[in-house]
Amino acid sequence: MAAQLNARAAAALPAVSAVVQHYAMLLETRIKAHASGRPGPNAPTGDYRRSWTHEFSATGLMAEAVVGTAKPQARRLEYGYVGPDSLGRIFNQPPYPHMGPAVEEVRPAFLAAVGAAVGD
Repeated sequence: MAAQLNARAAAALPAVSAVVQHYAMLLETRIKAHASGRPGPNAPTGDYRRSWTHEFSATGLMAEAVVGTAKPQARRLEYGYVGPDSLGRIFNQPPYPHMGPAVEEVRPAFLAAVGAAVGD
């Protein structure tokens, strides 16, 4: 039975890989759209928005994509921040969610596409 499951996983991998790669690009696009002004963060220069990227990899029987940014302000923009920073400045910054809403938009279609790719 394990051999049959491995064979089916190997057969589904190309389709699943395509789905994962497509939805990683779609998620990146949606995050950038949500990071382009209210209710998300303002984007006066576009530098923060441009910092969002995705990386895809497929190894063995696994397809994986990571969507993210290396910008240090990402966490504060998404969740807000109240309190002092390392320099002693006091902040009361409200959250400007942009990643969470994008994930919630993309999730249902992604799950349905993965189900279709594996022959749900």
